[in-house]
Amino acid sequence: MTATAPARPETTSLATVGLTKRFGGVTAVDGATVSFHHGKVNALIGPNGSGKTTFFNCVTGMIRPDEGTVTYRDADITGKAPHRIARAGVGRSFQLCRVFPRMTVMENMLVAVRSTSLRRQLSSARNAEELDRARGLLARVGIEHLEHSLARDISYGQQKLLELAGVLMADPETIMLDEPAGGVNPALIDRIATLVRSLNAEGKTFIVVEHNMELVMGLSDHVVVFDRGRPICEGTPSVVQSDPRVLEAYLGI
Repeated sequence: MTATAPARPETTSLATVGLTKRFGGVTAVDGATVSFHHGKVNALIGPNGSGKTTFFNCVTGMIRPDEGTVTYRDADITGKAPHRIARAGVGRSFQLCRVFPRMTVMENMLVAVRSTSLRRQLSSARNAEELDRARGLLARVGIEHLEHSLARDISYGQQKLLELAGVLMADPETIMLDEPAGGVNPALIDRIATLVRSLNAEGKTFIVVEHNMELVMGLSDHVVVFDRGRPICEGTPSVVQSDPRVLEAYLGI
């Protein structure tokens, strides 16, 4: 009889211990201890108001947690400035798409990786390497034909693709997406899912907040469920879908 090798433990990419954020008398994130798997597509789901976006904001330095720690690849990043967390290898999108509406699509791409003043970003070093990379990423998300369009003149779905392409300009190891399917049509949802799968196959780790359960369960390797600011369940999609705590808190069953 051939012995079966034991399953290899998952490597942690990002983890929190006791993460807490309060807004006055409201505890938005309540002692959350959770980990996300390196090299996988992780999902963070839960009812509206369960603390998912606040959790993202604490992790990425947009707001400072009141208690607890955040580690990325075993390094403490708790409360660090967003640009420092980005340089550590974490990129993110936002629930409400953030682009510069009065800049062209290409200018948005270049701003994403420039650290000098805004005027200098747009007037000087449009070097060939950056332009080529930007054009390649715009082609990858399917909006290369909009390079010279103002961001305000393209559709919301195209702005979502532009935001994702801008995140990719910095070549982050881990990409955090906050409701990538929100407000977009089914064809674009399929395109986003295809992009996530292909980038994950190339080694990118994803942590995705999403309400589209069909997308979450078809895309994710590991799912964490939040309720009232803390994780109540985590595991594979099949494990999470059958957990009675999830059925009660999230699906209302």
